[in-house]
Amino acid sequence: MSEGNDQRRSPTGSHRNLGNHRVLRALALLGSLLAALLLASAAPASAHAALRGSDPADGAVLKSSPAALTLTFTEAVGLLDDSFRVYDPTNHRVATSEAEHGPAGSDTARITFPKKLGTGTFTVAWRIVSADSHPVSGALTFSVGKPSATAATVSADPVENPVTGSLYNIGRYVAYLAAALLIGAVAFLAVCRPPDPALLRTPVRTAWWALLAATLFLFVLRSPYEEGTSPTTAFDLSALARSATGRPGLALLARVALLVLTAALHLLLRKRVDRDLQTSRSGRSGRSGPSRPLLATAAVLSVALALTWAAAEHASAGIQVPLAMTSSVLHLLAMALWMGGLAALLITLQRSTTPLPAAVVTRFSRVAFGSVTVLVVTGVYQSWRGLGSWQALTDTSYGRLLLVKLAAVTLLLAAASQSRRWTAKSAQAPAVPAPERVPLPVGGPAGPPADRQDAPLPDEPSLGPDGPGDAPAGRHQAALRRSVLAEVAVGVAVLGITTILTGTLPGRAAAEAGTASVSAGIPAAAVALVPFDVGTPNGHGKVQITLDPGRVGANSVQAVVFGPDNGISAVPELRLSFTLDAQKIGPLPANLTDRGGYWAADSVNLPIAGEWTMSVTVRISDLDQVTVTKKVRIAA
Repeated sequence: MSEGNDQRRSPTGSHRNLGNHRVLRALALLGSLLAALLLASAAPASAHAALRGSDPADGAVLKSSPAALTLTFTEAVGLLDDSFRVYDPTNHRVATSEAEHGPAGSDTARITFPKKLGTGTFTVAWRIVSADSHPVSGALTFSVGKPSATAATVSADPVENPVTGSLYNIGRYVAYLAAALLIGAVAFLAVCRPPDPALLRTPVRTAWWALLAATLFLFVLRSPYEEGTSPTTAFDLSALARSATGRPGLALLARVALLVLTAALHLLLRKRVDRDLQTSRSGRSGRSGPSRPLLATAAVLSVALALTWAAAEHASAGIQVPLAMTSSVLHLLAMALWMGGLAALLITLQRSTTPLPAAVVTRFSRVAFGSVTVLVVTGVYQSWRGLGSWQALTDTSYGRLLLVKLAAVTLLLAAASQSRRWTAKSAQAPAVPAPERVPLPVGGPAGPPADRQDAPLPDEPSLGPDGPGDAPAGRHQAALRRSVLAEVAVGVAVLGITTILTGTLPGRAAAEAGTASVSAGIPAAAVALVPFDVGTPNGHGKVQITLDPGRVGANSVQAVVFGPDNGISAVPELRLSFTLDAQKIGPLPANLTDRGGYWAADSVNLPIAGEWTMSVTVRISDLDQVTVTKKVRIAA
C-alpha cells in the first residue's frame, strides 16, 4: 500500500520539481541579464574626473569675446541641467546655452554664448558627474580685453549640500549593512544548515526590506546629490527622470529588480527548508539542504547584486576596469559571507534554546576562513589600484582612511582568530548523553544514601553553568558568543569606514588630477581670501588676492577689498608683501596701485617654490588700519 501511494505521488512530485527548476532557470536568466547590462555599462576611466584643459584657458586674456567655452576631462563625464554658471565682473549671471558634449566626445563639456560678452574678468563655475558616480566641480576665470576686479566669489572647491551629502552617505551605509546581512544569512542557512532555520527568518526579511528601502532612498536622493542641492528638490519629477537615465540611477533600479527576484528565490528556499524539517521530524530519510539549482540561482543573484555596487563606484573607473570590477564583486561577496554569516551565527547562538551542533559552527568556520582569504587578496589589489604610490598612503585622505581601515581589519582578524579557537574547542568537546532514568522497584531506595545527599545519581551528569550535561560545550559556546559579538561590533565599524572610503577621491586619481593641469599647461592661479578687522564699527571685511599664475617667477597681483556687506569697498591704502621664512627671503613688496575699484601690480617676482606668507595692510581711514597675514603656496 505504501509503495502504491509513493508511485501515485511520484508524478506530482516530478511535475512540482520540474516547475521549480523552470522558475529557478528564469530567475538565474534574469539575474544574469541584469549582471551583463551592468558590466556593459562600465568603461575605462580615471576614477573621479580631472580637468585636463579648457578653451579659453584658466586665466587667459582674450582680445575679443569667445563664442563658446569647452572643458576637457580625463574621462567621460555626465552633464547636469546646471553644469555651467558664468558670472560677469558685477556678479550677474551670463545667459548661455544648455551644456552639451563637444565634438571631441563624451569627455568634453561645452556651452555657447548667445551674444558677445562685455569686457573684464568672467568667472565660470562648473559641475559634472564622473564615471564612478561622484560629482566633481570647480571654477576658472578668463578676461576679455583686460583683467578687471570682479565681485564674483565662486570657490573652486566642491560645493555640496551638507544635509544631502550626509543623508546619501547614511543610505549607502544602511545598504551595505543590509546587503551583508541578507547575503550572509541566506548563505549561512544554505551552507551551515542550522537545526532551527526559523530563527533567521525575521533577520532575513528585515535585511531585504532595509536594502530595498535604502536603495529607493538613494535613488530619490541621487539628483540632489549630483547637483549639490537641498533634499527638498528630490521629489521633482524631472529630477527623478534624470536619475533614471544616468548609470548610477540605472544600477539602483537594477538592484530593486534583483531584490524582487531574490524575494521569489527566498520563497522557494523557505519551502525547501520547511519540507526538509517535516521530513526530519517524521523520521523519513531524504536529502537535506537546498538543491544545486537553488544554490546556483542564489549565487547568480548574489553576484548580480554585488555588481550594482561595482558598476557605480571606484571599480567602474580607472585602470584595469574588468579586473577591478571582478575584484570588487569578490570583495563585497566575501565581506557579506563573513560579516553577514557572523551576524546570523550570533543570532542563532543567542536565540537557540539548545547548544548549537558543533558541525554548524565548523562549517561556518571554513566559510569564514575562505572569505578572509579572498578579502585579503582583493583588498591588497584594490589598495594598490586606489593609491598608486606609497607616498599617497600618508599624503592623501584616501590613504589615511585606508590606514584606519587596515587597523580596524587587524582588530577584526584578532577577534576572528579568537572565535576560531573557541570553535575548535566546541567541536572537540565530548557530547554528554542525556541522563537515562531507570525505573526503581517498588520499595527500592528513593534516593542516594543519607551520608551523600549532595552527590549526583550514578547516571546523572553534573550541572554546569549552561545546563545539565553540557558544562564544557556550554562554556565554549558562551565564549564563542562573546567572541562573535566582538567580531560583529568591529565589523560594523569597518563597514562604516568602507562607506566613507568609497566616496573619497583615490590617491591615484588625486595624482592624475594634479598632473593633468600641469601637462595641459593650465595656469593654476592662486586665490586667497584674507579677513581683516580694525576694531571699529563696520571696520571689518576681507581682501581677495589673486596671484597669476601662482608659480615661481613673475606673477601679476589683483586685490579686491570687500566690506561688511560683501560689496566692493574702496580703501585709501592697501599694501602687500611676501616672505618665505624657510629660506629667509623677504619681505618682498608688491607695490600695489589703485586701478579704480581694485588694486593691482603687474609683476611680482617670487623666486622659489614653497609656502609664502602674505602680509596685508589695510587702511580704511587716516587713523584706522590693520595688518594681517595669510599663507599661500607657490608652485614650481
